[in-house]
Amino acid sequence: MKEVIKSFVPDFIMKTYRNYREQKKIKLYQGDNVFCPICKSKFKIFQSHGLKKRKNARCWNCFSLERHRLLFMYLTDKTNVFDDKEKIKLLHFAPEKFFYYIFCQKQNIEYVPCDLVPEKYNHRYKGDIKVQKVDITRIPFEENSFDVILCSHVLEHVPNDIEAMGELYRVMKKGGWGIFQVPIHYKREETYEDFTITTPKEREKAFGQHNHVRIYGRDYTERMKSVGFEVRQDDYVKRFSPDELFRYGVSSSHLINYCSK
Repeated sequence: MKEVIKSFVPDFIMKTYRNYREQKKIKLYQGDNVFCPICKSKFKIFQSHGLKKRKNARCWNCFSLERHRLLFMYLTDKTNVFDDKEKIKLLHFAPEKFFYYIFCQKQNIEYVPCDLVPEKYNHRYKGDIKVQKVDITRIPFEENSFDVILCSHVLEHVPNDIEAMGELYRVMKKGGWGIFQVPIHYKREETYEDFTITTPKEREKAFGQHNHVRIYGRDYTERMKSVGFEVRQDDYVKRFSPDELFRYGVSSSHLINYCSK
């Protein structure tokens, strides 16, 4: 019945209704227990999210997840990205909407957002900088082009991830750095992949998500090092107390994969 109703209701009305529902939820969960460092919003608790629902995970306002808020705080505290005196050329794969708008507004950043399917961003993102079409295994830029590269939860979707890592290394400037986050199963020593598994249903069963092609293990850093990167797994998250982990909605198991050239 819902699908029948949707087929007769104009898109703009459905969009208005969805926005109304979201605003209603936001009002319902207004409070001061948790704080999103990205959009500066406060709530009683963040929204549960994920295939296996994680509590206190998704910001009601900007929709950031645990890994996004941790990365934002890391970039703020431990890098020069937000230093207005530093000129930075930044390549950003699969740009999250909240990061996209932040980087677009920074005068010190020459920002290059990109994705294999840019159309899904450009019709939703209303900034001045278009998301470019880029295949991460064939990056169309000269070597030593970027000071900083951000690539979060992309490589687990890429069949030839080593080739992609090599391209990331090639276009990074000497002395540059990048943060390349992927879901890592730390109980697993070696990365698991099986390219005979091809259907969405099989991949979800094997890798936890229908569009993933592997499960990374503790050898993820060795894979990055194999193409030339120096890799540091930064335990920045340990600076937070249990109360702070809850307040910012971040996971104590998330490490930052800081790669430099």
